[in-house]
Amino acid sequence: MKLFSALYDKVMNWSRHPHAERYLAGLSFAESSFFPIPPDVMLAPMSLAKTDKAFRFALITTLASVAGGIFGYALGMWFLDLFQSLIGDGGRWEAHYLRAQAWFSEWGVWAIFIAGFSPIPYKVFTITAGAVGMLFFPFVIASAIGRGARFFLIASLIKWGGKEMELKLKQYVEFLGWFVVFLGVIAYIIYKI
Repeated sequence: MKLFSALYDKVMNWSRHPHAERYLAGLSFAESSFFPIPPDVMLAPMSLAKTDKAFRFALITTLASVAGGIFGYALGMWFLDLFQSLIGDGGRWEAHYLRAQAWFSEWGVWAIFIAGFSPIPYKVFTITAGAVGMLFFPFVIASAIGRGARFFLIASLIKWGGKEMELKLKQYVEFLGWFVVFLGVIAYIIYKI
C-alpha cells in the first residue's frame, strides 16, 4: 500500500501553492500562542520544494513565530485565567507549565532561547513568560534568536541536501513513514506499561 507516497506528493503540491507563504506565516503565528502543530511541518516541505527560497521561508517562519510569541505573552500577562482548565490542577498542560515556570526561575531569559529547541510546546513558554512577568524586550530578543536558529537550521539542512534529498526522500518515503508509525506504536506501548 502506497499511503505515504501519496501523502508526500500531496504535501509537496501544497508547499508549491501560491499562498503557501501566507499559510506558513499563519501556522507559525498560531503555533507560538495557541495551535498545537509546529511550523516545521510546512517549513521543511516548502524548503524542499523550493530550495532557492529556503532562507526566505525560514525568515517568514521566524518573524511570524515571534509575533505569535508576543501574542502568547499578552495572553499570559492579561488572560491567564482563560487557560486555567489547561494548566490548573490536572490540566493537559499543567506539567509543561510547571516545568516552564521552573526553567524561568532557574535560567530566566535563557529559558525562551532553549524553548526554541525543546520538545515542550513553545506556546507554553510564551504564555508563561507573560504570566510570570518576564521583561518584554529580552523575551522578544531571545524568541527571535532561539526560533530563528531552529528554523534557519532546518532550512540550511534542506538547502544543503537540495534536489538530491527530495529524490532520496521520495524513494524511501514509504519505508520511513511506516517506520515512524512502528516507532510510535512501540513508544505508546512502552508508555502504557
